[in-house]
Amino acid sequence: MKHMSSAEVRQAFLDFFEEMKHRPVASSSLVPADDPTLLFVNAGMVQFKDVFLGLDKRNYSRAATSQKCMRVSGKHNDLENVGPSLRHHTFFEMLGNFSFGDYFKREAIRYAYTLLTEVFELPPERLVYTVYAHDDEAYSAWVDDLGIDPKRVARMGPDTNFWQMADTGPCGPTSEIHWDKQPQLGEDEIIPQLQAEDERFLEIWNLVFMQFNRQQADPQHSGLYDVPLPAPGVDTGLGLERIVSVLQGVEANYETDLFMPIIRRTQELTGHSDAQRDANIVPYRVIADHARAAVFLISDGVLPGAKGRAAIPRIVIRRAARFGSKLGFDRPFLAKIAQAVIDNMGEHYSELVEQADSIKHIITLEEERFHRTMQRGLNELDSLLEQVDKGGELSGERAFYLKATLGLPFQVTRDVVEERGFRVDEAGFTAAEAEHARISGGGQAMGEIESGEMYAALLAQLQAEDQLQGEGVAYDPYRDTPTETTVLALLHNGRAVDNLIVGERAEIVLAATGFYVEAGGQVSDMGSIRGDDWEIEIDAMKQPVTGMIVHVGDVVEGRPAVGDRATASIDSQRRSDIIRNHTATHLLHAALRNQLGAHVQQKGSLVAPQRLRFDFSHHEKVEPAQLAAISAEINGVIVDNHGVRAQVKPLETARREGAMALFGEKYGDEVRTVVIESPAGAYSYELCGGAHVAHTAEIGSFVFTSEGSVSAGIRRVEALTGHAAAQYLADKLGALQNIVEQLGAAPEQALERLEALQDELAAARRDNETLRRKLAKSDFDDLLTGKLETLNGVQALLAQLDNTPMAAMRDMADWFRNRIDRGVLVLASDNGGKPQIIVAVSDALVKEGTRAGDLIKPIARVVGGGGGGRPQMAQAGGRDSSKIAGALQKARELIASS
Repeated sequence: MKHMSSAEVRQAFLDFFEEMKHRPVASSSLVPADDPTLLFVNAGMVQFKDVFLGLDKRNYSRAATSQKCMRVSGKHNDLENVGPSLRHHTFFEMLGNFSFGDYFKREAIRYAYTLLTEVFELPPERLVYTVYAHDDEAYSAWVDDLGIDPKRVARMGPDTNFWQMADTGPCGPTSEIHWDKQPQLGEDEIIPQLQAEDERFLEIWNLVFMQFNRQQADPQHSGLYDVPLPAPGVDTGLGLERIVSVLQGVEANYETDLFMPIIRRTQELTGHSDAQRDANIVPYRVIADHARAAVFLISDGVLPGAKGRAAIPRIVIRRAARFGSKLGFDRPFLAKIAQAVIDNMGEHYSELVEQADSIKHIITLEEERFHRTMQRGLNELDSLLEQVDKGGELSGERAFYLKATLGLPFQVTRDVVEERGFRVDEAGFTAAEAEHARISGGGQAMGEIESGEMYAALLAQLQAEDQLQGEGVAYDPYRDTPTETTVLALLHNGRAVDNLIVGERAEIVLAATGFYVEAGGQVSDMGSIRGDDWEIEIDAMKQPVTGMIVHVGDVVEGRPAVGDRATASIDSQRRSDIIRNHTATHLLHAALRNQLGAHVQQKGSLVAPQRLRFDFSHHEKVEPAQLAAISAEINGVIVDNHGVRAQVKPLETARREGAMALFGEKYGDEVRTVVIESPAGAYSYELCGGAHVAHTAEIGSFVFTSEGSVSAGIRRVEALTGHAAAQYLADKLGALQNIVEQLGAAPEQALERLEALQDELAAARRDNETLRRKLAKSDFDDLLTGKLETLNGVQALLAQLDNTPMAAMRDMADWFRNRIDRGVLVLASDNGGKPQIIVAVSDALVKEGTRAGDLIKPIARVVGGGGGGRPQMAQAGGRDSSKIAGALQKARELIASS
């Protein structure tokens, strides 16, 4: 058996399938593109899902990938098993080969066998296989074509060897390849032990044959499948971590070169011997796994946060930090572990190296936040566990309280609870979290996905009738002149119709269009479609499946019909405003990186006609002086009138040339690049499918309108260009002129005059405060002289005041405590219809057990309120000022009985 490094295994897999005429396709982002049904990519086929469904087309029919995957949610949640398990991970790589209507079972099986036995040189006698019970073709491929002994091929049931995407839709049998860890047990036990899912075998490769379209759910997976797919597909998954463990001859994935450099870096920081490391192997494994997950998540733009995808990097970073404390780490250390991940994986995933500083900084920030909240949460958890019987259960409501109020992740709570011999009610926690989401309006984070089946069928029909050529609707969103075309289809309320009448809202499919469909932050075009005697106003666009461009709008005149000739005209003024803003976002991106650093990455944008919005990674407020420098740089490029050039080229070529690819975007093999030129070379070079100006001077001018935070590590700026910028500046100048006139000063003296007025106002406020305190002191002296009484041996001052602010009452409380050795003060004031109450107790009475906080609560309840405070002083508010007298009477009774 050949010993290979993980990098050699990954490359050998891709090279082998490239020789077998497969297109090597780069891993997609961990964030699924255009698939809100998934939290993260969890299998190699995710980036090809629309291809298998017939909603997307590629210029190749065979592909091979090494796909980044995360399994941290739903039925594929491996988080709890990480550490104790030898093979479970949150982040992992899935090697896969795919056929889109090209080869099928026999070829897929032959490819897999050849790679394992000839390239990886695995001994054939250590491999065993499973097929679906009714899949004679796959069984024959192993036994007849490859000559595998039937004793090594088990027919299995649907639970292990039948795959379906959902209750209906694509489905088919599978064939699995397993590694025999104990061949000495003999061949006769292979099939029974496979059927029993015995620990003797390690599954290394799963071959999925998408053969049928299931139209009715069939829980038993038996009987006939309604419709064979016209173009069956192949989707395979070979776990990199598992095959590397086999080739490197180790029992645990964590002992391979994918993890050991990370584990050794942790060991260097702890100073442990190998024996000490092995005695604490669970924390070492958790730290290694979670550091990998955090690094790859952050590199794909998923920053730590409270909800949705952002919660996952927060969970893994905090869980790693928690396990780090078991090894003695009492301060942030994970950035150093992250560097080991980057060193180990950066050669294949170059984005890790490019973003190394940013990744480590974000991890450290999250670790610091966790350390600040961890101790408080753990102290509270200790208190809660003291109230639980040994071996008992912490309620889900309390676990949710720890997360929602104190920031202690549920996973940490569960770990601590179980370590101390208790249980936690996970179902109760989930219910409490769901109820909180319902009350606060949450619960819709991942959204819903629109079915494209109707549009795919319509596209196929139009192509079959030769009304559409090639890939579909002729789409040229970069033209600025009207498009002469033909109406191919009209849809009203989801149904195809022959014609429309005035007032109906409809979807229109044309043979050709120049209307831009929203993508990359640039909003869709608006405009009109006109025929000889009809007009439709278009206010929305969509592309539900590749090749199908749909206009959405209202019929305002006439009766449009399928087959009519038409002219499609965009709103050119609106388009001009949009493209000014779009090119400005490219200038902004470049200027931000120039002024703030290369860690800045675009995290989202909106390019609308009225304004632009730009979200980017940065860990602190952008100061006004920095914004001014960025604005000056952008306006300088605009004034210099640099050319803007678009060009289509292979994706790999663009990446080699340094083009920036943006987070969350899905790219094909051919991409459109946009270069903003400068004498020194490209000022900006990005992959972009949007429309742009031809020269930067067309933008006019650029002005920021706001800067703020979106979430931890993400800033947002908004800006204007062109006409909107000019109007904004004119309005600001007009407002400034009005201020100058009101100040009665020349423009150049306005600031000096304003500062003088502010000084005068501050002095007047100080004088007013001095007078207020003198009046309050006089009022207090009168109260002390006329209202002081003795209740049960205690001097008491109880009084109702009129419109006296709480600050003045606090002063009175201090004066009372300074002058009365054994006394209680209760003051209440009606402030604008709202009662406010203060209670003060002298130190001597506090020592005897009388506390202001205990007194104020029953007093405040009389006026419909509540309050609290320190033993010496407490304050409260309420809702009913008419009951102040009753509250003071309650105070008198409490003092008298104390």
